[in-house]
This record gives sequence, C-alpha cells and structure tokens, in this order.
Amino acid sequence: MSRRLRVGVIGVGVIGQVMHLHFLRELKDRFEIAAICDLSIDSARGCADEYGVEAVFTDWREMLRSPLDAVLVLTSGSHAPIAVEAARAGLHVFVEKPMCFSTVEATEMVDAAKSAGVTLMVGYPKRYDPAFLRFREEVLRIEAPKLLRVTTTESPFLPYIDHYALVAPGSVSDAVLAPLREDSHRRLVAAIGTDDAFLVEQYQTVLLDTLVHEINTVRGVLGEPARLDYVDMRQGSLAVILNYGPTSAAIHWVDVPGMTRYSMEFMMFGSSQRATLTFPSPYLRNAPTMLELESGTANDVASWRRDDVTSYESGFKEELVAFYDAVTGVAPVATDGADSGRDIALCQSIIRFVQDGKSIERPSEY
Repeated sequence: MSRRLRVGVIGVGVIGQVMHLHFLRELKDRFEIAAICDLSIDSARGCADEYGVEAVFTDWREMLRSPLDAVLVLTSGSHAPIAVEAARAGLHVFVEKPMCFSTVEATEMVDAAKSAGVTLMVGYPKRYDPAFLRFREEVLRIEAPKLLRVTTTESPFLPYIDHYALVAPGSVSDAVLAPLREDSHRRLVAAIGTDDAFLVEQYQTVLLDTLVHEINTVRGVLGEPARLDYVDMRQGSLAVILNYGPTSAAIHWVDVPGMTRYSMEFMMFGSSQRATLTFPSPYLRNAPTMLELESGTANDVASWRRDDVTSYESGFKEELVAFYDAVTGVAPVATDGADSGRDIALCQSIIRFVQDGKSIERPSEY
C-alpha cells in the first residue's frame, strides 16, 4: 500500500462537501481522493471538478472495482450493503453515522470487515474532538459523580452552511430513488418490529440521525449502561434515562425549528465539581468546543469557574487522521464497528421501551 491512501468517496451531500472532502484535501499527505460517486452525475462531476478527481461514478458497485485502498460511505440510508461489499473487495471502510439500521446489519458489517482483515470505522467526530478528550479526563477526576446531563437543542442547519461554496445538489430520477426509499423503510420496520409511522419516523430521524451522537458520546465517557430506566418520546422532543449504578445519564433532545441556535451540552455533576462540554453546530468547521470547569467549598460562597478553549482543530479532521492511523497500523480506532453496533442496540432498546413501557437490562448489548 502506498503512503497515501487512495480513497473513493460515496455520497457528496452537505456533510460530504462541508467536512469530508474539505479535510481529505487538507490531509493530502495521507489521502488521495481517487474517485467520487453520487446518485446525481451533476453532483459527482461538480465535486470531482472542484477536487481534481478524474474517476466519477453513479454506481458504487462499479466504483468498488477501481484501484482503491479505502472508501468513505457518506450516503443516506443504511450503510450496510455498501460497507459489506467494500470489505469483501478488500477495501478499508469509513461510514458516516448511523452505521446501519439494526444490530443484525451491524453484525454483518463487523463480520465482513473481520473476515477481510480490513478496518471498519464509524464517523463520530465528537469522540475525536480534543475538547471531548479533555472532558473525559476531567470527569474521571470528579469525586462522587452523580449525574451526566445531556441537552441538545436541534435547530435549522441551512443558515450554518450558507457561507460555504458548495456544489448544488443535482437531480435524481424517482425511478432511482423509489427503490432506495422502499429498501430503507423495509430495513427500519425489520429493525423495530413494527410499521407504526410515528415509531419508524422517530427511530430514523431522531434516534439514528441525531441522538446516536449523544448516545455514543455518553458511552465514550461512562461505558455501557446497566439499565435503560425511562423514555419519554414525543413529536419534537425525547428524554432518556440510563442507569450506571451510582451515576445516571439523562439525555434530553428537543427540536426548535424557529431558532437557529444549535447547542449540545454534556454536564457532569459531582459533590463539589462540575464539568461542562458544549459543542457548536456540527456544520462549522473550526468553531471550538468549549470546556467549562467549576468547583467550590461547602463552608462559604467561594467558588471558581474556568472556561477553556482546548483546540480549534475539527473533530471531523481528527477522525480522518484516526482512520488513516488505523489503516496503516498505528492504532485502532475508538469507534469501530463493534463499538458502534452498541449504539444501534441502544436505539432499538429505546423503541422497545416505548412499545413495552418496561426497563431494559444491558440495553446496549447485542
């Protein structure tokens, strides 16, 4: 294998253009963008022109026959079919979250990568953010940790990307899109065991598309929950309580469509300390994640707070560096397929709690 990885990018939507293609070019000492694939030939060609790529495809199966070392799967829908075939072709695989729709698919992806001896990594940029790594260190120092509270305010994203010069999305015929939609729906129904429209929508658009980030980050701090204690799922809001013995994690997600003010906050409470991690919009390339540390005494009102900027480096860039290091044998990734499959298991458990109203032991196991 050459020192630079020849990468094929599958899917050049918003996150592909705003983050992945941009940082692949920034990391040109490690990566060569060797091929671009998108259902829209106009989108694929537009990005290929922007990044100086000659090989352009609309069929990922055809692209997998190209001389590549790895693929980035940035499409919507389940990534299982592409990831499995890419692994079988001997290619290392990076997939955007969610990795897939069910633990059955997750197992298939992990087994395919293991059999082929290739890396399977799932993109969770928050886990590679330097401020997150600092936050986790600080949390381990907190005496008698009681509660990890997570609050996400979802907001419109278009105002966050207006300043980028992006290739406009090209058209794709309904004859191409309809079978893909049907396949996604079938996989979602199989994952949660019902075709209830509300639960299918919540599972895909809230749990898999958004809350999977919070779930993975909580697991990155506290590990695997002993029990799923509570879920309140409504249109536009979700609350989840995870039991970690002496510590609990309370995850709150709310959609606020009338205000462009995205925020994702993790706050760990201890007896005499608090640590807070606040992520900016994921569409801002180098906006810093803020770390706030607080402490004081019980005998008087004296207390202190320190606000830290750990780095201006992007978690999206750092996860690509981690992928390169894993492929080249430097170090394994934290968010491999087996780890990420536990996020999918937990998402399925949340739906099961809504259906049955009962707590679930070891909800991230599969």
